[in-house]
Amino acid sequence: MDPEQVDEFVMGYLKKKGFNSAAKHLQESLHNNNGSTFSSIDYHNDPELNKLIRSFSQSENDPSRYREGYSKLRSWGYNSLDLYKHELVRVMYPVFIHCYMDLVGKGHTQEARSFFNSFRKDHEMVHLRDLQKLGGVLAPSHLQEMEFARSLRQSKINIKICQYSYDLLLQYLHRTESTLMLGIINEHINFQVYSGQPNSASDDIEAVTIVGSFHETADHVNQKEIHWGLLEDSLEDRLEKTGGLLSDSEKGQGESKAGDMDDSKKRSAEIGKQGSSIKKLKKDKAGTATTKVARQETSTVLSSMPRVKPELAMPVMSADVEESILEDLRNRVQLSSIAMPSVSFYTFVNTHNGLNSSSISHDGSLVAGGFSDSSIKVWDMAKIGQAGSCALQDENNQTVGLNGRRNYTLLVGHSGPVYSATFSPPGDYVLSSSADTTIRLWSTKLNANLVCYKGHNHAVWDAQFSPFGHYFASCSHDRTARIWSMDRMQPLRMMAGHLSDVDCVQWHPNCNYIATGSSDKTVRLWDVQTGECVRIFIGHRSMVLSLAMSPDGRYMASGDEDGTIMMWDLSTARCITPLMGHNSCVWTLSYSGEGSLLASGSADCTVKLWDVSSSTKLTKAEEKNGNSNRLRSLRTFPTKSTPVHALRFSRRNLLFAAGAISKPSS
Repeated sequence: MDPEQVDEFVMGYLKKKGFNSAAKHLQESLHNNNGSTFSSIDYHNDPELNKLIRSFSQSENDPSRYREGYSKLRSWGYNSLDLYKHELVRVMYPVFIHCYMDLVGKGHTQEARSFFNSFRKDHEMVHLRDLQKLGGVLAPSHLQEMEFARSLRQSKINIKICQYSYDLLLQYLHRTESTLMLGIINEHINFQVYSGQPNSASDDIEAVTIVGSFHETADHVNQKEIHWGLLEDSLEDRLEKTGGLLSDSEKGQGESKAGDMDDSKKRSAEIGKQGSSIKKLKKDKAGTATTKVARQETSTVLSSMPRVKPELAMPVMSADVEESILEDLRNRVQLSSIAMPSVSFYTFVNTHNGLNSSSISHDGSLVAGGFSDSSIKVWDMAKIGQAGSCALQDENNQTVGLNGRRNYTLLVGHSGPVYSATFSPPGDYVLSSSADTTIRLWSTKLNANLVCYKGHNHAVWDAQFSPFGHYFASCSHDRTARIWSMDRMQPLRMMAGHLSDVDCVQWHPNCNYIATGSSDKTVRLWDVQTGECVRIFIGHRSMVLSLAMSPDGRYMASGDEDGTIMMWDLSTARCITPLMGHNSCVWTLSYSGEGSLLASGSADCTVKLWDVSSSTKLTKAEEKNGNSNRLRSLRTFPTKSTPVHALRFSRRNLLFAAGAISKPSS
């Protein structure tokens, strides 16, 4: 480049970047010197500055510089010392996606696709779903039309990195004069630098937050006040006022009466056996002592919880249902890390991969399954017991009762695969959602469809009754969640804000909030009265598939596609501890009645129990020292090739589980 070309490029660069006053000053200086460069800042005689300007001018429209710059940075990162390698490699993914989007934005579509296909394998293990979305960005207009791509372009990605790793990165970029890579990193990455040695790759689950712009938004949202306490005049309050929980001897008598009641209701033989095993456990002296302590702690904790008023008009509970719930609460077995629950597992066989979801009623007497053929099937455990079989079979290989008739109820009405089927608290209704965009309400007494709710624009992934019935929440591929009441055809509230599918929904125990988990890797908490988002929880590295609320309403657990479970404090929106142990999708979560244990069910064919009460008692000093990561599962229950679809603790703390066996039993 001759001096005039350099002047022209500098002038164009200043105008392009918006430095109009500097461009005007340069033009005036050139004019005063009759077109020659002004001597006061003669950048032609500065070899380093001249070289930099030439590199800018030569590479402004050269797509190959992205591949070259990224390849060199990648090779340097992967060849670094093992101590710092995993932290330096974290930088590669955001640089990769922004190199790709830069190429697309400048119209170099062919080079962009070649670059994307050359390096995508480096990131598929952790970021496969994001890459699938980005693979659809093929034109500059897509960067604005696709919300995911637009959010990435407008945000900064947060990366935690130690001071020495950070210094190494900067030294490399300056030494190699990688101005393009430095520019991308400066514009799109926000480094959270800490002192000391680098953490191991698995220690810090929040090391990389892909949607970085959420942090500023989340920090603002998470300042809002929420009332997470229990409802005033709840059944637990009434029970406490009337004498609280029974003693062990009284509970034994109460359970005997409950056993007679179960017989009169023709509950399954399996539940009866599990109940007797619980009684044997209680007779153990150590178990008895532990139970007494746990009961005292639970009673103290629940009585100290704040009380709030309901924002929704609560349905009136019938006297029979209320008495039944109180009876269950009086006879609840107190669980702890020593006193484990009994587990009743319902296995679906011969489903031929047709089972999409399952649900168990509060007392375990009914089990529902949602199938790919648009059907819902409801099994009555009493009839299963009469037939002498404990397996739940599908329509093609149905188990027949003694009268020769099938012992499940077939509910047909949807016109697409059924993705959720859940019971109302008393068990008199089933709520189902489907790919046909509708939600249907079924009566288990009439075995008929009562209402078809229409409002979502795409497949409805989940629908859940509120803890008191009548109201329910749904979530969909249309990226919204909605609040409904059984007596209205249209939703009462619509919650919008997630960047991708809303995959699961869960009610807060006081019914004033719902939580939603999404494919955008976040969990949000919404106020049902205003429809406003009051909390954003960031930390998952893959789509969130399951949610559970603690009985006291203070904590929430969320499980994701990678097998990670995170426990959150709703008041601070802070992750208390990640629970690491599953190696596949966590499909279902459930807290025990007093909240001391968390059960998780996974596609890895296991049920795990976690002592979550210990994690919530950690001091701030212990959390800073990383002791929160010490939590491990108390016990693992492996199944025989059966991924776990559903978990539920009954009111008496018997753990029910369900799943479809993945291969025929030999």
